[in-house]
Parts: sequence; structure tokens; C-alpha cells
Amino acid sequence: MPRAKRGNKRLERRKKILKLAKGYRGTKSKLYRSAKESVERGLNFAYTGRKLKKRDFRSLWIVRIGAAARLNGLNYSQFMHGLKLAGIELDRKVLADLAVNQPEAFAEAATQAKNALENEQRGQAAA
Repeated sequence: MPRAKRGNKRLERRKKILKLAKGYRGTKSKLYRSAKESVERGLNFAYTGRKLKKRDFRSLWIVRIGAAARLNGLNYSQFMHGLKLAGIELDRKVLADLAVNQPEAFAEAATQAKNALENEQRGQAAA
């Protein structure tokens, strides 16, 4: 049986890998085997980076919300609990954006959160 050299498929696959390796230094962008290893490694890092980005942004939002909440006399956990009690359903991304770009609106939300917390404390004191 004759040897199958794969022909066009092999060429296409190699061209795809070398295209992905464009910009890599030295043989990592020229030789197929080195390029394949580097591309695979790079794609793994990219995948991990996309997952880490979500965590990093959530952490950033929490830091921003916490800083703005402290300016309004609450800590982060009190502020978030107060929002929940007040029935304000804004996610952390929106709250962080408000804190940075519209401090007055954030201050209003903080006031409502404070009022909700005080009402809860009064209710517990009466019980």
C-alpha cells in the first residue's frame, strides 16, 4: 500500500500554525515543531487569561465600590446588605461605574442603603 503524505491538508495545517506563530522570535515563528509548541502554549495562556480577567474585574469593582461606600459612611458589606434590604438590584459592574462617573447617584444609593439598615435595626430592637 502506498504511503499517504496527506498533501494539501498537511500544508494547510502547517500554514495555519505558522500564521498563528507570526511575531514570535527566532525559530519559534519559522520551524513548524517549535512554532506548534509555542502556539499551543500561547493559546493556553490566552484561555487562562480570559478566565482571570473576569476575577480581576470583579475584584476591581469591589475595591471601587468599597472606597465609594466608605466616603458615604458605610463599609462594603454594610453597603451591599443595605442595597439588598432596600430592594436595589444593581450589579457590581454598574455600581462601580456609578461610583466613578456619577458619585451623586452612588451617594443616593448609599443613603437608601443606610435607611434600609436603620429600619432593619429598629425592627430587631422592637422584637
